[in-house]
Amino acid sequence: MLAVWVEFLHGTFRGDAAGTANTGRLTRGEWPPAPSRLFAALVAADGTEHRCRVTDGSELEWFERLPPPVIHACSNPYHQALQPRYVVNHKHKGGFETIKRKGKQEVSVHQEYLGRKGVLIRPGARVSPRRAQVVYRWDGESPAEAILDALRRRAARVGYLGAADSPVRVRILTRMPETAVPEETFVPAADGDAEIGVPAPGDLRNLDRMYEAWCEHGAAVSRSWFPALRHPARYRTPTSLPPARANGTVVAWLRLGAPVSGRRVSTVTALFKAAVLSKWQTLHGEPPAALHGHGFRSNGYDLARFLALPNVGFPYSRGQIHGLALWMPPGADSVACRRAGDAARAVRRLTGAGVDVSVVCSDVEKGPRVTGPRVTRPDRWIGPSRYWSTAFPAIHERRRPLDLAEVTRWCRHAGFPAPVWFRAGRTPFRPGAVDLAPVEVNRPDRPGRPGLPYSHVEIRFDLPVRGPVVIGAGRQRGFGLCIPIDDREGTSAQ
Repeated sequence: MLAVWVEFLHGTFRGDAAGTANTGRLTRGEWPPAPSRLFAALVAADGTEHRCRVTDGSELEWFERLPPPVIHACSNPYHQALQPRYVVNHKHKGGFETIKRKGKQEVSVHQEYLGRKGVLIRPGARVSPRRAQVVYRWDGESPAEAILDALRRRAARVGYLGAADSPVRVRILTRMPETAVPEETFVPAADGDAEIGVPAPGDLRNLDRMYEAWCEHGAAVSRSWFPALRHPARYRTPTSLPPARANGTVVAWLRLGAPVSGRRVSTVTALFKAAVLSKWQTLHGEPPAALHGHGFRSNGYDLARFLALPNVGFPYSRGQIHGLALWMPPGADSVACRRAGDAARAVRRLTGAGVDVSVVCSDVEKGPRVTGPRVTRPDRWIGPSRYWSTAFPAIHERRRPLDLAEVTRWCRHAGFPAPVWFRAGRTPFRPGAVDLAPVEVNRPDRPGRPGLPYSHVEIRFDLPVRGPVVIGAGRQRGFGLCIPIDDREGTSAQ
């Protein structure tokens, strides 16, 4: 085994894999640091050919032929987009430049250094992992002692990885360090969900050509001059999940012509259900039991869910309902799902009980690119995420004290894994989450029957879960619908 252990001394990393930081629109940094970046750092540590000082360079030729490694790195680091700033331009002759030209003041003069010109710098994004280390692992690779010694000499001379404000300590090992987390592993796979750059034979020669061009032309040399250095490999990330079909599927995403108060969630979902059943009956005849719930012979937990999509989780959210979604359970066949989607998209208006609003069809095949408010788009409700917080309160399944075991029961009934943490309260936790009165939660078709208690809940899973996450006894009516929460916000709440 060969393992390269990298420790980030400042606990952060800044790198730009695609070279787009200069646009000012980069919001997520490179993670994990690409093996091709590690190879370039080893090359720069002692140079090549006649520029070598402590090695002969043969170890680099061996290293560039290695297959893509397994990467042990934090699965969900925090990405911080950095603000553009002006720095002093030192390129002009003598270090100073006249601040007036033809009677006009130079527009890019640096405000803090008189007589000097300022240059706009867009630093990109900084990545802050929970564990400030990355391990690259090659199984079955055992270099000769001379190559291993040369790699260790180069590793000792590596000062930073990526940008110069990402200082590192690099070690070459022949066994895995005990601090590596086996669950947080990026594995090479043809069907992977991410692309990570890796070295390939010929990169050493191309890096030499790039260095010679830089010596001749200076900073004007761009990575776009050397496309042969890009070798993206497919990787399966630790957060990759099976298709959403395993947990049921949303067959229709709809948006309303005008927002409706979130306090009318029970009325809106009841009207939506009635409209879908009516359209199904018109188009296809008798609807299945999974859609209407009557005469259902299974355990009662695999019913369709009629969801109202509120504006929740943003600083100015007010909890108004902007959209609708129809979720079909895993047991529904493809024909039933297609017909349910057709029936939902045929709904044009919801009318009754104080609600009169038009319904606009959104093409489900477009996924996150559907038009309309962000709260009606699939990516707002699908995630994946480890933290979820209720937009509408979750109705308890039993009259008993609420603890982790009871919330685990809710999640298992809804088709989700057991959570590892939760908190509950009578009032919402997120901006715009709807605070309902008992009369707005209890079913109007069951007069005289005491309603179950309800609570707003936040939960954390051990691994990211794909939504829509809907928990509790009222999930068929849209109660217990959750929004995904950023890991940093969830950790602060916990």
